[in-house]
Amino acid sequence: MRQATKVAAVVAAATLGLAACGGSSAEPPAPGGTGAGSTGGAAGGGALKIGMAYDVGGRGDQSFNDSAAAGLDKAKSELGVDGKEAAATTGEPESAREERLQQLIDAGYSNIVAVGFAYAPAVKKVAAENSDVKFALVDSTDAAGPNIENVTFAEHEGSFLVGAAAALKTKTNVLGFVGGVETTLIKKFEAGFVAGAKAVNPSIQVKIKYLTQPPDFSGFASVDKGKAAAEGMYQQQADVVYHAAGGSGGGVFQAAKAAGKLAIGVDSDQALTADAAVRDVILTSMVKKVDVGVYDFIKSVKDGTFKAGTKVFDLKAGGIDYSTTGGKVDDIKAKLDDYKSKIISGEIKVPSA
Repeated sequence: MRQATKVAAVVAAATLGLAACGGSSAEPPAPGGTGAGSTGGAAGGGALKIGMAYDVGGRGDQSFNDSAAAGLDKAKSELGVDGKEAAATTGEPESAREERLQQLIDAGYSNIVAVGFAYAPAVKKVAAENSDVKFALVDSTDAAGPNIENVTFAEHEGSFLVGAAAALKTKTNVLGFVGGVETTLIKKFEAGFVAGAKAVNPSIQVKIKYLTQPPDFSGFASVDKGKAAAEGMYQQQADVVYHAAGGSGGGVFQAAKAAGKLAIGVDSDQALTADAAVRDVILTSMVKKVDVGVYDFIKSVKDGTFKAGTKVFDLKAGGIDYSTTGGKVDDIKAKLDDYKSKIISGEIKVPSA
């Protein structure tokens, strides 16, 4: 019965848009994956097989998912891995995330990267049912187990730096923060941003808007909602708006362009990844190196050094930073680097809530 279910799942995978990458063969290896201590390669010593399950927005969101995709692309180039990709859709039930992970496994991709905290319930269930499969869960510690690595980041530290940048650049002393979905994780971005701004100017105002509330995760993939939220802030005197809203950030940039104001990107260096027409309004970006976390996981599996548990990528570890593309923060870089050094040394404790 289980084998029949697996065969059906492989056939059904096409309906969920599982995209083969890296030259996988037409005939997938037998389901089941790898045993303890193996490298997770295909039967017969083929390439290491990595299943990548993106959050809403998927590859091409110019932000969070694209940063994860960059880690997979690097692993394909440098480590010769074979990747298969799939993405969540807006409004899908939790069962769809579970099915997506299981289909990747049943197609022979027995090392799974689940991109985003929304995958935590699905990873918890599927990992328990597939003890021979290794998982990397990005942005959450809500699912733990002997075959799960929790890839987390100190988003509040990087957000502090871009908050300070915004406060050093504002002419109105009014800033804005647009969060995609009001969750504990995104509140970390808000907390750091506000703390950084107020470290520069305690009387500065920060307007805050979340696009959706869980379980509605469309706030990470709605350009229109991001644009409307930012427009309202610019109309209320904000002249720099920071977004932590995934694909919705494109709307924030559009609003900044129309208003002749500035915006701050997130996750990727968005002065390089956003639409070319709006890149000139991006002051800086809070760079969250999801690509580093993804690549680190894949390499550990390939090297046989995989270790379950929480791994934190912070400023000190080089997993978080701010971008300088475009030169708009060149004149304040020394001040930002001073804040950075004080966070790394522990002199500044950045709040995460």
